[in-house]
Amino acid sequence: MKTALITGITGQDGSYLAELLLEKGYKVYGLVRRTATQNEENIAHLKKEIELITGDLCDLPSLLAALQEAKPDEVYNLAAQSFVGDSWSQPTYTAEVTGVGVLNLLEAVRQKVSHARFYQASSSEMFGKVQEIPQSEHTAFYPRSPYGAAKVFGHWITVNYRESYNLFACSGILFNHESPRRGLQFVTRKVTDAVARIACGLQKELRMGNLDARRDWGFAGDYVKAMYLMLQQEQPDDYVIATGKTYTVKHLVETAFRHVGLSWQDYVVIDPKFIRPAEVDLLLGNPEKAKQQLHWEPEVSFEQLVGMMVESDLKKYKGKN
Repeated sequence: MKTALITGITGQDGSYLAELLLEKGYKVYGLVRRTATQNEENIAHLKKEIELITGDLCDLPSLLAALQEAKPDEVYNLAAQSFVGDSWSQPTYTAEVTGVGVLNLLEAVRQKVSHARFYQASSSEMFGKVQEIPQSEHTAFYPRSPYGAAKVFGHWITVNYRESYNLFACSGILFNHESPRRGLQFVTRKVTDAVARIACGLQKELRMGNLDARRDWGFAGDYVKAMYLMLQQEQPDDYVIATGKTYTVKHLVETAFRHVGLSWQDYVVIDPKFIRPAEVDLLLGNPEKAKQQLHWEPEVSFEQLVGMMVESDLKKYKGKN
């Protein structure tokens, strides 16, 4: 039986990945911080099948202890301060967790389980002010937020450890991937949750920032399959994971409102406070390498994804007005 350790297991990606690995017969450990308000809603249905270990990416001794306990064959680093908007108000914390935290975990892997295969969750936000369209594994990085800059460090330190210590270390440069398990601070869930509340008479308007920003959105459940496939290859490498299609935030809003039979213009208000100091205008991934080498394809369309998320939020609010 293979063993995997997932950091960030309580998040959207961590919960879907845990489900996938359990289906494949893995023993799954999850690293969680010792906090009084630990949100474990996404893994509540898995609690009897996984084992949680206390640890923190900012604390190397705790990572060494976690790896000593789990003795994993595969390590998936999905933990981060992952909300781009918050990275301006918490830049140092973002750098420590999202950037230096990767180094801490790699060093722990090197010392304790150097045979283990390592996955780093890189991000399309590293491309930022994009240097070419679409973005591939060879596109230069130009991050436009403290989050993006921290992810660049995490990405390159993974490459460095792979080349310096011969670790099987991969980075998945994942473009935006969403689901009903996405946090409410992210624009997709902000929109679908508000649409559900408006449809149920619990909210009157949706306040938004830049509606012209374009993103390549996919389903998180599809994307964790790519993470798994990367660690099953003969050689470690880095891959862009994306749908190869891009949509504006306006199109996201329009699609969500249309799902409940409403016109978005009647409810959306542009609020300057949601405009970022430096905006990433266009992200569009080129997933050809992943398609050819991993034989990976996204299965859920943009419209299906938005509909899935709206329906999930509707279930929470129906009958509450």
